[in-house]
Amino acid sequence: MQVNRIEDVKTYDAPGHFDVETLRLQGLDVSDAKAFSIGISHFQPGGGCDHAGSPPEKAYVLLSGELTVITDGGEVTLKPMDSCYIAPNENRSIINRGSDIATLLVVMAS
Repeated sequence: MQVNRIEDVKTYDAPGHFDVETLRLQGLDVSDAKAFSIGISHFQPGGGCDHAGSPPEKAYVLLSGELTVITDGGEVTLKPMDSCYIAPNENRSIINRGSDIATLLVVMAS
């Protein structure tokens, strides 16, 4: 078992993201998980990410606040405990249009 305590987790820069604090909780360079990584992102009001795709499939779970996820097929506003799936290379952007910090749990295939 590998435990990563939240007080020991470090931030990292996520390409194309702005006004967001990103933390890697499991996988990649912080644990031995090979099939996935888990991160948490705190989006400031007005924060988000550019419209682009990337190879890993992703699942988002909104923990608090509200976030709008925009794909080429439309947009949806996630509320706490809503989740969505982003397919490999699916273009998407995220924006926090609210006035509160929004916290998103991100699970990505490795």
